[in-house]
Amino acid sequence: MKTGKAETRHRLIESAIELFSQNWYAAVSVANICRQAGLSNGIFYKYFPDKESLLKEILNTIVEEIAGVLQKCDGKDMHERIESTVGNLVNYAAANRNLIRVYREGQYHFFEYEQKLTHAYEKCLGRILGGKISHGRYLYAIGGLRFASVRAALYGVTINTEAITHIIEHGIFPGQSFDEHKVFDIAVQPLPLNMEDNTEKRLLAAGKKLFGQQGYHHVNIHDITNAAGFSVGAFYKYFESKESYFEHLIDEVGHDARRFISVNLSPGLNRLEQEMQGMYLFAAFLSIDRWCYNIVREGEFVVPHKAKEYYNRFVDAYKKNTDNPIPAPEGQSIPDYQRSAIEFLLGLPHYFGLEMIFDHSNQNARMLVREIGSYMARGLQG
Repeated sequence: MKTGKAETRHRLIESAIELFSQNWYAAVSVANICRQAGLSNGIFYKYFPDKESLLKEILNTIVEEIAGVLQKCDGKDMHERIESTVGNLVNYAAANRNLIRVYREGQYHFFEYEQKLTHAYEKCLGRILGGKISHGRYLYAIGGLRFASVRAALYGVTINTEAITHIIEHGIFPGQSFDEHKVFDIAVQPLPLNMEDNTEKRLLAAGKKLFGQQGYHHVNIHDITNAAGFSVGAFYKYFESKESYFEHLIDEVGHDARRFISVNLSPGLNRLEQEMQGMYLFAAFLSIDRWCYNIVREGEFVVPHKAKEYYNRFVDAYKKNTDNPIPAPEGQSIPDYQRSAIEFLLGLPHYFGLEMIFDHSNQNARMLVREIGSYMARGLQG
């Protein structure tokens, strides 16, 4: 049982986890943390120099905990070790929702913790598969698993661990191959500019940059209208509040991303090539629209229902692709396989996109997509 200084420090950390998991980091003050913990503000600075150092300590603890979970992933063969890894990570996310929420913000603000966690995952994969693990192999095996685990824990999405294990081992599009030139040698067209003097569009464009650079809580309505060149009255003709404006902005970001990929996706691709080119186009979209990632991530705290809707619309797009559906495992009946496969596939561009934000090399993007594509076709067992 903690007593004295250890107990006080623990209360501050637990208070911060509770608040950071419910609110965007910028919206939580030291005073909020102390009030939640039932402590005076001055006590905080006896344990932490500032709010950032407290968040970093929490992030480090999360990384160490997940690394500890990965150490327990074992089995007599590769299948059992992969199965153990999938089950342990899904269970950890489900049992630690608040920590997962805190980490999802922290991984973006302080990318060095994402790099530490990536190292832990790659070390685990090296133990499972033997030998050094390439980054593309990590992104395939762990990116989809991480995303599906988080979505199941935070949004109640149904996934099947047997399905995820099968996908990691055997791929999603077994037997398919890809033509590298068809996938990558394309002329990417940006979305057409709206030449109309559309007040609503201009307000949304102004806010996208402001929110992307400064964050939701540091931008007010006056900032948006000043940047767009309109009065505050013009803002309220289109939006009820800053929150409703942010909801419109997330809709706009999602629509633009889906439209960009749809407009540029080449005809005549097989299912594997479609997925690879879509991922490659997503990287291109991020290079054009740098702020979309920030806005969606912050939306998970400001308007969580809209962030959930953002991802669900991508899920719906997968479901509507009935002409070229995700193939079910031959000779096997795995419940919820299609939904699990969709969540897994969504995770690949999600974590790949996070990489692209910190590495703007198109050559690196091409190399990673090529490698991820090879694993989508054959899995880790191939």
